[in-house]
Amino acid sequence: VQLVESGGGLVQPGGSLKLSCAASGFSFDNYYMSWVRQAPGKGQEWVSTIDTDGTYTLYTDSVEGRFTVSRDNAKNTLYLQMNNLQSDDTAVYYCVKNWGTTTAYWGQGTQVTVSS
Repeated sequence: VQLVESGGGLVQPGGSLKLSCAASGFSFDNYYMSWVRQAPGKGQEWVSTIDTDGTYTLYTDSVEGRFTVSRDNAKNTLYLQMNNLQSDDTAVYYCVKNWGTTTAYWGQGTQVTVSS
């Protein structure tokens, strides 16, 4: 199993970024996928989950209406479009297979920094 995140970086408040997570080594379209973040000095925070075909999505309250999770099963890729970014969104963002289970698998993470 391999999950490789990309697309992080430095952005000004109000800006946008789109994260990607390239998956390999498993049947991507059989699994719910999630984004989880960890801010400096804080614990892990679940951000969003998408079901196997993208029909259902869930978001934590703080990103609802600003972030959009999606997936392209033909490309084995998970995405997170982040708009109107704020300083509280600064964190390492992780792509997670089977989040919340004993078989969860995490990528290496990508840093998102929101600062003027």
